[in-house]
Amino acid sequence: MLSQITTRRFTVNEYHRLIELGFFHEDERVELIRGELVQMIAKGTAHTTCCRNLIRELGKLVAGKAELQCQDPINLPSGSEPEPDFAIVRSTADNYLSAHPTPPDIFLVIEIADSSLDYDRNVKMPLYAEAEIPHYWIFNLVAKQLEAYSEPYQDSQGNFGYRLKRIFLANQSVELPLPLSPTLDLAAVFPCQVT
Repeated sequence: MLSQITTRRFTVNEYHRLIELGFFHEDERVELIRGELVQMIAKGTAHTTCCRNLIRELGKLVAGKAELQCQDPINLPSGSEPEPDFAIVRSTADNYLSAHPTPPDIFLVIEIADSSLDYDRNVKMPLYAEAEIPHYWIFNLVAKQLEAYSEPYQDSQGNFGYRLKRIFLANQSVELPLPLSPTLDLAAVFPCQVT
């Protein structure tokens, strides 16, 4: 006779309490996805370089228009608190001291993907679409292209996704979904080998 395996789900408040109690090691990277603790995938050098480039380029473009956060939590109604590589969020008077950004605060969520590509497409994308985050970008390091998703929707089977998908190549530019539509030069973001 097989016994059933049960999974313990956590609320966002319980997850925050575990953090406060020091339950996780300082260098342990986890995020809360639909009530489950998920170990975050280790980052390779291409991921780290792309992240560094995005900090430099987005920082210049976002300044004075919104706030840029890097690998910090956002709070979603699905019992999730993912830590996307980047989120561009509205400025608030308390700079989110009272609570993490929620979907109405978020202009854009960005993930950088190499080994995490399937996870970012199949787990994170529906999660962000369900939360009605208007824009979701994946910097696809495998294909060296930006996948830009917009217009979240729910289909007749209850699945969430984005209606529009646009591909931008590493030598193109893309407008950020912000006032005055600042333009991001992707050639300055995608890692390239120096010969």
